[in-house]
Amino acid sequence: MKKLTHADRREKHRFDLDLTVHFRLSLNGSISRWGVGTVHDISSSGMSFRCRRELPVGGRLELIVDWPAARRDQYPMSLHASGIVLRSRGSKSAIRITSHRFEIETASTMAATA
Repeated sequence: MKKLTHADRREKHRFDLDLTVHFRLSLNGSISRWGVGTVHDISSSGMSFRCRRELPVGGRLELIVDWPAARRDQYPMSLHASGIVLRSRGSKSAIRITSHRFEIETASTMAATA
């Protein structure tokens, strides 16, 4: 009988990506400053990424991923997601995504931040 691995049990296919992720942790009512990491792989229901520190299992994360596409080749897109830390060891963490949406930076938002 074949032993199942984590990859075999996943409901959704994970896509290997090398993207920047900005995140902040919420645990016991306190919210951390924004940190930065690198996405390893992602699906609609989960993500693994690397960052400088181990994250506490059960912690809630707010994430913003710099997406590699732009609307009409001029308006940058980002993936905004929230999730819960499932595993974390050293610099690698795995999260379950609980909600997500794409945001498009328009000309007016780009002018407001300039």
